[in-house]
Amino acid sequence: MIFIIYLAIAAILVALSCKASEYVDLIDKKSSLSGAFIGGVLLSAVTSLPELFTSLSSALIFDLPGLCMGNILGSNLFNLAALAGIILIYFKPFQHAVIGKSHTTVAIFTLLIYATLALNLLGILNITIATINVTSIIILILYVMGIRLMSSDTKDVASENVEECTSSLTLKQVIIRFVFVAIGIIITSVILTYVTDIIATRYNIGSALAGALFLGITTSLPELASTVALFKLKSYSIAFGNIIGSNLFNFIILSITDVLYLGDGIYNFSDPKTVNLLLFGTLATPLFLMVANKTNRKLAFISQIGVLLCYVGFLSI
Repeated sequence: MIFIIYLAIAAILVALSCKASEYVDLIDKKSSLSGAFIGGVLLSAVTSLPELFTSLSSALIFDLPGLCMGNILGSNLFNLAALAGIILIYFKPFQHAVIGKSHTTVAIFTLLIYATLALNLLGILNITIATINVTSIIILILYVMGIRLMSSDTKDVASENVEECTSSLTLKQVIIRFVFVAIGIIITSVILTYVTDIIATRYNIGSALAGALFLGITTSLPELASTVALFKLKSYSIAFGNIIGSNLFNFIILSITDVLYLGDGIYNFSDPKTVNLLLFGTLATPLFLMVANKTNRKLAFISQIGVLLCYVGFLSI
């Protein structure tokens, strides 16, 4: 019965995410905002709400910081694998897509955050200042830099999403509906954490593995569903920015949780599965940087396979 409830919540998340992608596509068509900002900041923040609230509740309510780490690292690795798989399906039309210039730089920022976490694992950056880990401060700085970069990216008039908007909704109406969808995502996220905790306890599943699988995958369903919907709408830059921005936003969740959590600390790598997630995420991110390579299709194709193999490698180990 508990798994039926789990799947029902997942279905609700998918439905809400599809609606969110529709409204974001309308905002793109009805406003002068760039696809990089809309996908990398606006949509990614909304589709990352499940990670935010499940991570906060897992650490602050259920006192399971390992679940939080597994959720974030698992979500990010799944996001990269999901986008790589989607691009393989839409490989030919994606080669003609116009991708925001800031996306590559933001992906580099996420790679730097992985490096920061690795240094924390080695004890080099595992330093606490006034109950806040230095790693959280570095993540915050890199996040702000990424947001500023995507916000300053100009709207490309030659983007692929040039179809005429046929919706009768005004921009204000679209934004209001978008907000209501976001609230719905928040509510289902909190319920999802509670259900995952029940599954992990009942079936004696480690918190890191439960976070990576039951939370990491399910809380990534909004990104997956919205990305597929945006690819169908040919809004490739927004879709690409959604995944890149979501991964960057997910990392700032660790900083927020670290500030609010009063326990021994969020950056707990005692579970080998958490270390494996960090390792494969670090390997997958530079491969992902080459996915958007339009000059060398063979390299882009091999990189996509590499990203997928990183996720399969984690599951296998």
